[in-house]
Amino acid sequence: MSELAKHIQRIREHVLSDYHGMYRESGEALVHPFLTPGSAQYADVLWDWDSWWSNVALRQILAEVDDADEYDRARTYERGCILNWIHFSHLRDHTGWMPISCARGGPRPKPPRDLYVDNMHKPCLAQHAAFLIREDGGDAQWLREGFYPIQCFVNNYRNHHRDRWSGLYYWQNENAIGVDDDPCTYGRPPRSSASIYLNCFMVKELEATVYLCEQLNLDEVATQYQQDRDRLVEAINEHCWDEWLGFYYSVDLSRRDVGLGDTWVSHSGYPRDWPGLIQRIGVWSGFLGLWAGVASEDQARRVVEEHYKNDATFRAPFGVRTLSRMEKMYNLKASGNPSTWRGPIWGISNYMVFSGLVRYGFDDEARELAEKTVTLFGRDLERYGALHEYYQPENGEPILNPGFQNWNYLVLNMIAWLEGKQPVREF
Repeated sequence: MSELAKHIQRIREHVLSDYHGMYRESGEALVHPFLTPGSAQYADVLWDWDSWWSNVALRQILAEVDDADEYDRARTYERGCILNWIHFSHLRDHTGWMPISCARGGPRPKPPRDLYVDNMHKPCLAQHAAFLIREDGGDAQWLREGFYPIQCFVNNYRNHHRDRWSGLYYWQNENAIGVDDDPCTYGRPPRSSASIYLNCFMVKELEATVYLCEQLNLDEVATQYQQDRDRLVEAINEHCWDEWLGFYYSVDLSRRDVGLGDTWVSHSGYPRDWPGLIQRIGVWSGFLGLWAGVASEDQARRVVEEHYKNDATFRAPFGVRTLSRMEKMYNLKASGNPSTWRGPIWGISNYMVFSGLVRYGFDDEARELAEKTVTLFGRDLERYGALHEYYQPENGEPILNPGFQNWNYLVLNMIAWLEGKQPVREF
């Protein structure tokens, strides 16, 4: 066997023997069974984008197991993730606020006094629900009563997390954004970061909401969400795409209103007429324009040729650096709060970049990235018997948190693609 084949066998055996560890029963605040990311650090907690990506990986695992009873068993935990979020939606206020996480043994999450000074559940709830419904043949009836809270959630983002001037979505602050210390958001003023990561997620969230409407025969409502999605794609390409460097960047929205005083220093004769400043900081989420399908063919080609293939910035022996190593903020030191996204290799960033490459037909580059990820995880299992949360880019040494399952198991989806099978894909 080749080394790659040995790594694939090792990964497959490990994942197929271990995946039931994702399943958690209901209890206290969590009234439905759910999926957990795994490892001691994340045990017994329902997390927003973690449960979604864990579920995409789980469906690939179930496809490999190919057992109807296993599908039936998993469905309770999968749907339970969505139903728990809906349970937390606090419908009495119709706000759409949903928490980012909830521990099984903890209290039911309560919304802050001011809903719009902090972040909430990332925009991946509709995507998670749409994924499950699509995988189960389009049956959305189990979600019919819960679709109103999902609409409230999406509308909350649209109405309270969106800059009206640019049309871009922003984080309320730096807390729990998923990519914790992204320099485009971390340590910056509230509501100033129109993150390309957030906006690409929102494109897909609106697409998923359209799909859910269609499955529930709400065609006229679907048209309105489709219009929201199309306007957002236009805004991303107008404000986040940089024709100079051929990449997608976040945008700084911070500004102060020009005064209308009676002296010339107010500059009231020609107030600022641009909505934000592009942040030319090389963050891996610039590749998400391909994952979300907002890039043209020419834009995608430039992203791949000028950035994915650049060894001086993103491309590393074990995948895609989460921050260009040309940036002064590049740092691989271990940290759990915030997690370190300023350079280390993460399984999820490798996977999402891979997914975008496949979407646009860059098969050679996708194969390279998939093989790097397989080698990274295969070596980790061979030496330590477990996967870790993130790794050094040059030699693949693990940096933190052994036993991390979660989106690392998406490597099985990449393996299926390498083997010429039809892999399970996110919505």
